[in-house]
Amino acid sequence: MVASLRLPSLTYLFTSPSAALGRRSKPVFRRGHHPPSPSPPLAAGFSAQGTAAVPPATEERAGKQKSRGEERAVTPRSQDFNAWYLDVIEHAELADYGPVRGTMVIRPYGYAIWEAIQDYLNVKFKETGHSNMYFPQFIPYSFIEKEASHVEGFSPELALVTIGGGKELEEKLVVRPTSETIVNHMFTQWIHSHRDLPLMINQWANVTRWEMRTKPFIRTLEFLWQEGHTAHATPEEAEKEALQMIDVYTKFAYEQAAIPVIAGRKSKVERFAGADRTYTIEAMMGDRKALQAGTSHNLGQNFSRAFGTQFTDENGNRQHVWQTSWAISTRFVGGIIMTHGDDAGLMLPPRLAPIQVIVIPIYKKADEKSGVISAASSVKEALQSAGVKVKLDDSEQRTPGWKFNFWEMKGVPLRIEIGPRDVSSGSVVVSRRDIPGKEGKVFGISMEPAVLEAYVRDKLDEIQSSLLQRAKLFRDRNIVDVSSYDELKEAISQGKWARGPWSASDQDELRVKEETGATIRCFPFDHPEDIKTCLMTGNPASEVAIFAKSY
Repeated sequence: MVASLRLPSLTYLFTSPSAALGRRSKPVFRRGHHPPSPSPPLAAGFSAQGTAAVPPATEERAGKQKSRGEERAVTPRSQDFNAWYLDVIEHAELADYGPVRGTMVIRPYGYAIWEAIQDYLNVKFKETGHSNMYFPQFIPYSFIEKEASHVEGFSPELALVTIGGGKELEEKLVVRPTSETIVNHMFTQWIHSHRDLPLMINQWANVTRWEMRTKPFIRTLEFLWQEGHTAHATPEEAEKEALQMIDVYTKFAYEQAAIPVIAGRKSKVERFAGADRTYTIEAMMGDRKALQAGTSHNLGQNFSRAFGTQFTDENGNRQHVWQTSWAISTRFVGGIIMTHGDDAGLMLPPRLAPIQVIVIPIYKKADEKSGVISAASSVKEALQSAGVKVKLDDSEQRTPGWKFNFWEMKGVPLRIEIGPRDVSSGSVVVSRRDIPGKEGKVFGISMEPAVLEAYVRDKLDEIQSSLLQRAKLFRDRNIVDVSSYDELKEAISQGKWARGPWSASDQDELRVKEETGATIRCFPFDHPEDIKTCLMTGNPASEVAIFAKSY
């Protein structure tokens, strides 16, 4: 059996504090679009509030199409960010609520985003010399106890197995919260000589941490991640590895996810349990809270000493290895939602979008159907052969307007519309997800494959750059440089990040957390080198700290 701490009431799980988990919201669709056929309602955990049906009205494609229905709505971000986030997850079909409190089922579209993250990182891990493997999910509890700070840091979150095969186990087992302990157990058997080093591996796995308050993708009892583990002969090699991997994560965030993270070092208070140093990438979400989006730890010799992981060096001396670990998880999917999404739903950066282009045929009369569908299919095949992730939505149960809004909700970067007039002129209409309304729509783009492919690729690149630039501007507008504790408190009270010189104690850092709710997110790598005055103590400070409230 699995034993752990009791969870709080369901009110706290996957909802804002004011939203009861037992409440189910109706799926609602935009005016003028037929709602989908009836299906079982989503579990209540992904809905912060019920929504009422909207009276039927007129919807236009360039001003003309009509159909009856209800409005598919999400809570406005400015009204309730948490409710908006949960609505987007539900309506974009990213995840659903699992039967065990605090768990989630990742639906195919949400998992496809995670697969895109995996595809990119897998290549980078192998380029940097790492090999994939897999470790058991069950870890003897005695392993966790071997590293003192590690067990202290993880004990409140552990799920324990005490019965197996109907019998009480001689030693309780921990359901993997992270793998440093079992990795060291195996490294001890594999590493004997300096010739066995460096040993660099990665695993894609699930992790269980018995969180008290959960939020889909951001913090759940079980989540998916990759965790890299390496062993080295010298501290310099381990430090180089830890910094190399945080750089891999930083480039991924900027170049693939279009999220302008800030990379830096964690404070002693915030670093990983069992690490000498923790490096992090911190992202600003749409509500200006910080999200720790990825971490890389220099473990020093803490775990190798606890487990006796040693090697014989070139001089014949026995030494403990120097180690690192580093990870990114499915919380990055939540980060993408909260960085780029808007009131129309999800907005995906093209390089991570499961579908980059949606093709929608539009016709009214039966004699128009064949030509429009044929042209749409040709466009789809041309883009697909060029390596674009494209889908043709030729379903007949939905109106074009319904499809427009559905695929906007799912964050598809580009939409191609093809009607009878477009077929006659040999052109298409292209709409950008990141620019709403007429401003984002361009008419008369040639269907000729070479022309269309070049245009689509150019627009996908523009969208990728636009999302990053927009997120950068938002981030920079909401970081305040401070030189005193009063200025820090004022910035935090306004929901912003505070950046200022810091050389104060751990106790001072905890005081800031207690009085403002903000923590040191990192000491950023990129900061002025000159010595300044600590905002808290007035003493000299050679580093700058960023404070923010966080997830």
